[in-house]
Amino acid sequence: MKILTPRVLQALERFNAAHPWDHNAHYHPWLLRQLPRRFGRALDVGCGSGDLVRLLAGRADEVEGIDSDPGIVARARESTGDRYSHVTFSVADAPDGLPPGPYDVITCVAVLHHLPLAETLTRFRQQLAPGGTLVVVGLAREETFVDFLLGYASVPLNAATGWVKHRGRTAPRPASMTAVTRPADATFAEIGREARSLLPGARLRRRLLWRYTLVWAAPGAR
Repeated sequence: MKILTPRVLQALERFNAAHPWDHNAHYHPWLLRQLPRRFGRALDVGCGSGDLVRLLAGRADEVEGIDSDPGIVARARESTGDRYSHVTFSVADAPDGLPPGPYDVITCVAVLHHLPLAETLTRFRQQLAPGGTLVVVGLAREETFVDFLLGYASVPLNAATGWVKHRGRTAPRPASMTAVTRPADATFAEIGREARSLLPGARLRRRLLWRYTLVWAAPGAR
């Protein structure tokens, strides 16, 4: 399937490298809209440089960000400073190393494809308080016509957004984009089947910019 020629794709990739921006942060406002105005404890899994943790801190009584990379956790602590006394960062591996819950909110952005899917979703379910909310922004392997169509549509959109954000100037990669990444193995359909089996009522949706979203509310009163 060739909507854009290889030459055009290569040109866009060079352009994007000169005007990088954080696709995950693009979804932070949407993610916050899935959450209550106020909540108790929150956990951000794969917190990176801590951007989402600091946003959650404006609504939560307590927020913990975890990441398996000690260097990026140190950067998150440095960027946060002592502005939030109710925010902590720690080095931990998911899913086995998750801090003990329960949590009213668990978020996981562009990390789930690095982890064992069923085991991680099960652990999230166990750590979520009754009535709590899980929000995932993830990556899936392209398989269907719709997947490829959204992927190709995202290429020029990515370039245009980078140009607008940087006003046409070249820019370095944001700190939040310096983590090691790898392609997703599971398709959107595979993720959906697993999620709906383990998290009944989970809402999944394909998105632009090579992402999908998953929202699940744990049974029980908040």
